[in-house]
Amino acid sequence: MKKLSTNNPRRLWYQDAIFYEVNLRAFYDSNADGHGDLPGLIRKLDYLRELGVDCMWLMPIYPSPRNDDGYDISDYCNIDPVFGTLDDFKDLLDESHRRGMRVITDLVLNHTSDQHPWFQAARADRRSPYRDFYVWSDTDQKYRDARIIFTDTEESNWTFDPVAGQYFWHRFYKSQPDLNYDNPEVQQAMLDIAKFWLDLGIDGFRVDAPPYLFEREGTSCENLPETHAFLKKFRAFVEAQNPEALLLSEANQWPEEVREYFGDGDEMHMNFHFPLMPRIFQSLALADRAPIDEILARTPDLPPGCQWATFLRCHDELTLEMVTSEVRQFMWEFYAPQPRMRLNRGIRRRLAPLLDNHPARLRVAHSILLTLIGSPTLYYGDEIGMGDNIQLEDRNGVRTPMQWDDSPNAGFSAARAEQLYAPVIVDETYGYQRLNVSSQEREPDSLLNWLRRIIHIRRLYTAFGDGTLCLLSCENPAILAYIRHNSNQTLLVVNNLSSQPQSFRLNLARWSEHTRAALLDGESGPSHGDFQSTLPGYGFQWYELSTNVS
Repeated sequence: MKKLSTNNPRRLWYQDAIFYEVNLRAFYDSNADGHGDLPGLIRKLDYLRELGVDCMWLMPIYPSPRNDDGYDISDYCNIDPVFGTLDDFKDLLDESHRRGMRVITDLVLNHTSDQHPWFQAARADRRSPYRDFYVWSDTDQKYRDARIIFTDTEESNWTFDPVAGQYFWHRFYKSQPDLNYDNPEVQQAMLDIAKFWLDLGIDGFRVDAPPYLFEREGTSCENLPETHAFLKKFRAFVEAQNPEALLLSEANQWPEEVREYFGDGDEMHMNFHFPLMPRIFQSLALADRAPIDEILARTPDLPPGCQWATFLRCHDELTLEMVTSEVRQFMWEFYAPQPRMRLNRGIRRRLAPLLDNHPARLRVAHSILLTLIGSPTLYYGDEIGMGDNIQLEDRNGVRTPMQWDDSPNAGFSAARAEQLYAPVIVDETYGYQRLNVSSQEREPDSLLNWLRRIIHIRRLYTAFGDGTLCLLSCENPAILAYIRHNSNQTLLVVNNLSSQPQSFRLNLARWSEHTRAALLDGESGPSHGDFQSTLPGYGFQWYELSTNVS
């Protein structure tokens, strides 16, 4: 039995939180210019509250040329005018906090846009104090052991700038030059930026791409000791400004490497469990829990006060970086048979199309997300099973307008269709005319209403947030079963990864003095040494195991 613990000495708000990733540009347009905005999001806060969202994660909202959908920032201390103003952002914080919801936004530490005034000054004059804000070289032969991340678009991590007369270093697109963290002024500048937003009342940051902050010859330029030293400094600074603020890290690394980003509980509070996500899909494809078991066996315990963030989909591709080449090929053939569905070493598809829009597969995937480990993150639109548009370039196919109703433009915007930042989805299966929030709210058994109910149930049982995880042995490989336990509750979850009904037997001798009560619709009874039952295809059940009271 693999037992994982978060070792949290006290309840922390993010342990039990449901996170919801908002692509602001895609969510709701309040002024009919074809782009979602902050006032539009404010209008939809009650929808998010009713869904059960505790914390919104906003994709970048800063001024940007948008060569990378805002992850290329040209001004860290302002709001892109297309989204609104700083006063609008303050209103969002006030209205969210009034409803008991928190707000975090992306903070890109690693790089800026090449349009940022720092870079423009740096490239124009070698004597500029901003020259040393970036990493320059007379040759493109340094740091040869660092991998290229965007293999589809970039041939090198170096780009020659004719104005500067040197090469500059970038781990992502060439329009995103890396900052030079060996310069103390860069470190201070990023601390000042964090203080600016914390002073406004933000509840924390999703820290984008932290593994790449420093460069050292003869290394992969990832996960370096200098990076962790700065992140500890960053954590201490943020905590001094607001002890409740959250740092949610996007270190896309193996679990044992990600463990270093928690430090001794003095670095990141949370980190996404990237390797777990593709293995959920792999297990569903194979009807075999082994991929999940194997990655959880590599997943270390966390320091006090730390938590995993789990997810099924997000704004990027479903990454297949941390699987073997054979598994990657299998996943491509199973989930992305068309070449346009693939991007880099991943799959650019939304959740519902990945799972063939199969209601039971979608529900069992969410059962795993909501109960396995960590705090779940939902991606906007997945709660209604939105589709994607693979004809759009890059990752834009999974970033289309939210589908609110069957009115023109899916109720997203009153602008003319040609003014929209991206077209709404109109295909027969996922088109907004039939698939939208309004229609699902009227249907009692819709995905949206089911998620509202099951999130509410999850909220009642704190062991799903901070409990230890104990995987249970089962002769049937299609059954994924585990115990979640904290000082107040013991919970049993059983998931069927197969499309066919599956019988199972679990050894519950350790809990033989407990009563088994189904948390969802289903049977209850005493918890004998052996628990035998059958689940329908992609079925699942959650139980509370309570000590018998005579």
